[in-house]
Amino acid sequence: MASSSKAPIIGIVVGEHSGDTLGEGLIIALKRTYPNAKFVGIGGPKMLNQGFESLFAMDELSVMGIVEVLGRLKRLMYVRKSVVNYFKENKPDIFIGIDAPDFNLTLEEKLKQCGIKTVQYVSPSVWAWREKRIFKIARATHLVLSLLPFEKKFYDKHNVPCTFVGHSLADDIPLVSSKLEARKSLNLPENAKILALMPGSRGGELAKLVMPFLNSALILAEQDENLLFIAPMISEKRAEQFTTLKNEIAPHLPVKIIIDQTHKVMAASDCLLTASGTVTLEAALIKRPMVITYKFNFITYMLAKWLVKLKWFSLPNLLANETLVPELLQDEVVPEKIVPLLQKFLNEDQSNLNEKFMQIHQSLKQDASEKAAQAIIGLMGS
Repeated sequence: MASSSKAPIIGIVVGEHSGDTLGEGLIIALKRTYPNAKFVGIGGPKMLNQGFESLFAMDELSVMGIVEVLGRLKRLMYVRKSVVNYFKENKPDIFIGIDAPDFNLTLEEKLKQCGIKTVQYVSPSVWAWREKRIFKIARATHLVLSLLPFEKKFYDKHNVPCTFVGHSLADDIPLVSSKLEARKSLNLPENAKILALMPGSRGGELAKLVMPFLNSALILAEQDENLLFIAPMISEKRAEQFTTLKNEIAPHLPVKIIIDQTHKVMAASDCLLTASGTVTLEAALIKRPMVITYKFNFITYMLAKWLVKLKWFSLPNLLANETLVPELLQDEVVPEKIVPLLQKFLNEDQSNLNEKFMQIHQSLKQDASEKAAQAIIGLMGS
């Protein structure tokens, strides 16, 4: 193991909120061995609270979809070049790219060529599409840290070094999330039926999903006037965007907006209508039924349809290797499809589903941040 007396420089780049959470946990775990380490790169608010030095705002990298990325390509290339130059001049002892594979893998490849040890924390979805990226990953990294058990099997097959560390969300979220406690904490009625509307944490996806979500809620509200709607928002900015759209689409529909308490909102709910993404895994770990939706830009959708070879696009279904929860994609994201699925979840017994969610939770609960830190420390000392 590397000596903890030397204060290493540890480079990290994350591109969105879920990566910021992983980065925070990793920094805390690495500080146990390297209390004086310097952490630098691109990080979010949680990492900044741990003393991380960010060269650019994390939001610079928060772009989804092929077409959307093209619009920001010049800026993204400038940011990447600046980060490469910074690390060439200020050589870190190790560089860790957390998620954001399209940005990080090229960055890692350039740094590896300069003799810097590189790690990709969160495997790109090579098992889903663009399988040939495995060769780029092999060129770019010394080690991949995978969150999901089936990913390691894929890397082993291709002889690319990979350690399965589990998912820090499974460590952070308790095995049982009390609905009653969450409702008391949020001042919500204890006996009401509650539906959470979760159209996404990015501006683009929220804009695409708010209309079908609110139109579905209007139908449900007509059918049951006692049904409550809550919308967890990741920031004031997203809350303002949601409110503006809601005032146009459903001005009289009562929706309680709660900022920066997504886990509590999910725990307080009976059912979730949500965008796809990490949030669906959070929902499975909190053990709440959900209807998962996603709408791409049309060109992105056509390309994805051609390239992706998966039965499912959501993590709960991929991890269970069966359809646990319904997925609606593109033209299916309409009230006619959404409403019947939500009615079913709001009114039927969920004990069988909860059992499956518990199995997922236990398979991912591995003390991920500590496991990831130990793998990184091992690589630094090799």
